[in-house]
Amino acid sequence: MGERPQSESRRWWISVLLLLATMLNYMDRQTLATLSVRISQQFSLTQEQYGDIEFIFGVAFAIGALFFGVIADRCSVRWLYPAILALWSAVGFATGFSQGYFSLLVCRGLLGFFEAGHWPCALIVTQRILSQSDRGMGNSILQSGASLGAILTPLCVMQMLRLQDSQEAWRTPFFVIGAFGLVWILLWNWLVRGEDVRSSAQPRPDQMAESVDTADRTPIQHPAKSSSPIQSQPQQQWLLHLLQDKRFWALVVMVICINTAWQVMRAWLQKFLQEGRGYSEDTAFYFNSAYYIASDVGCLAAGAAMLILSRRGLSVHRSRIVTFLVCAGLAALTTVAAHLPAGWLFLAILLVVAAGLLGVFPCYYSLTQELSQRHMGRVTGLLSFAGWMASSPMQKLFGITVDRTGSFDLGIAIAGWTPMVGLLVFLMLWPSEKKTSSE
Repeated sequence: MGERPQSESRRWWISVLLLLATMLNYMDRQTLATLSVRISQQFSLTQEQYGDIEFIFGVAFAIGALFFGVIADRCSVRWLYPAILALWSAVGFATGFSQGYFSLLVCRGLLGFFEAGHWPCALIVTQRILSQSDRGMGNSILQSGASLGAILTPLCVMQMLRLQDSQEAWRTPFFVIGAFGLVWILLWNWLVRGEDVRSSAQPRPDQMAESVDTADRTPIQHPAKSSSPIQSQPQQQWLLHLLQDKRFWALVVMVICINTAWQVMRAWLQKFLQEGRGYSEDTAFYFNSAYYIASDVGCLAAGAAMLILSRRGLSVHRSRIVTFLVCAGLAALTTVAAHLPAGWLFLAILLVVAAGLLGVFPCYYSLTQELSQRHMGRVTGLLSFAGWMASSPMQKLFGITVDRTGSFDLGIAIAGWTPMVGLLVFLMLWPSEKKTSSE
């Protein structure tokens, strides 16, 4: 019996399932940041110690990205993906049993390691189920789960805290959110078939027939027929050719810059609002949700912008660059927010910043998928490793700066400019379309 064809609607339903996985990834991650003020007070943590906890998470995430990047290329993501999600959910649940600084470090490190496996698996899935022109929107859907998770986390946490009037109430959200992963695993096993996420060495018929996008000049082809050196070289030579590719180094700088900005704001927003501007916990929780609603809008708008621009005649590559530029400009408004007092204008600027900070990610993901089809997991793992290893020390540095200056403003003002720096370096290193087409 032949394999059942994968319908267009099924591909987008799988994309929605990836959105839910990203949502859970961020809910487990964001629970600590949401409760950072309470936990810091109970365990008497300094700002530097809190920065250390986020630093350990980032380093472990970088190591996990390398590890699972290799594993994802060798194993079926049909089974690897739900296993990884089960492991990070279990660690998130265990965080609720933490008794102090050291146990938080251990749990945060394990969470970072296992959560890193989400991205190689998810990007392999979007690469295999969606056409080149659809991946920008698909990656926006995938990434928007981050803001959706961050929107829901403070609202869920606030409701759970209201049900318990005790110093230990912060533990319950870790237990409840950690248990949500079981529901996703059931949905994945029900919806996804083996042929949906088969190896790129055995592409679907529609992938083999996919035409070259002459405007973009970066076709996705069967590995055996590809003219790209990263695609066509033997297994043991792919890394050498990747490291010789300027596009790879352009993306290394880009991911370091966008990850630094996003993670600094993710980890420190609650402290910035409550300790830096004097907002109450409830107000900060509500605004936290609004912040990530804005980031979700920015992410989906970026995907739609890339799709619309490319369909109106702009090349796929240029549509990504234009969209990234606009989003990076919005992110740089952190400098304005850092100089404003608490008030409606301050909060409005932060919402605009949120849209820009997440909007750059679907542009970046779509660019990474041009490097390799056969080694997508490894490429994603290497880039994620670089991004997290370079950006994670910024968490500790941010904490030290706050302890010494007594203010969050300097770090916040600088963080928003890093995506623009990443874009400038990217444009210097990435080959022009004219050069690419001539090769």
